[in-house]
Amino acid sequence: MDGIPATYAMIDRRLLDILCCPATRVPVRPLSAAELEALNRAIGEGSVRTEAGSTLKTAAAGGLITRDGRTIYRIEDDIPVMLADEGVATAQIGGFPKP
Repeated sequence: MDGIPATYAMIDRRLLDILCCPATRVPVRPLSAAELEALNRAIGEGSVRTEAGSTLKTAAAGGLITRDGRTIYRIEDDIPVMLADEGVATAQIGGFPKP
């Protein structure tokens, strides 16, 4: 998988095949290296909020994005954080197409 960070090697492919957004049930895929960079740049600028309204302060080691490109879920300690309130809308991040 070109452009996919090595972080995802720890996530079993079978798990990726069944994971989906808890709010919309849209399947997810790993963030590309460029998408992860855009997310972390926006986090560094202090402009990224979760669906619950919390500002993210720490760069993401990895992430999963819904196939429709609307929501990102962080991966922390090799575990996907698949909680609706922890999702990040891509509309607030430069470099992502506006849904």
